[in-house]
Amino acid sequence: MLVLLAGIFVVHIATVIMLFVSTIANVWMVGSSNLGNISTGLWLLCNQTCEQLPVSSRDEASLKAVQAFMILSIIFSVIALVMFIVQLFTLEKGKRFYLTGAIMLVCWMCILIAVSIYTARFTGKVPASTSSHHGYCFILAWICFCFSFIIGILYLVLRKK
Repeated sequence: MLVLLAGIFVVHIATVIMLFVSTIANVWMVGSSNLGNISTGLWLLCNQTCEQLPVSSRDEASLKAVQAFMILSIIFSVIALVMFIVQLFTLEKGKRFYLTGAIMLVCWMCILIAVSIYTARFTGKVPASTSSHHGYCFILAWICFCFSFIIGILYLVLRKK
């Protein structure tokens, strides 16, 4: 049981770190142009230098929603990690981590909403680019989506023995 708890704890920490990286780094979409590689993220457009991401007025609300839901997912993931540590030492034997699992599933839902909006509105939209593809931050966000769901379900069914 101790090995299972330690494994879940390590995966949860890895998920938090990957959420930070995928939200902060600006490599959600990567394209190539005659000036070199261009990458866009949630915040900046980077070529040789980084500048404010140019977004049309109709896509601005979508980008703000993606930014907000990714930040919320980080917050809920950190809260769930703290709750897990608190419940680990305060719950009686045989009790389940319901609150931690519920918070982690809210994190999972925030990631789902953010990545779905980004996929629907911004896929293939790299300014001044000939060809574009998803970058590692987008892939990390989907990996965090899977990990947070698995961790949330494990917390709900996990008992302290």
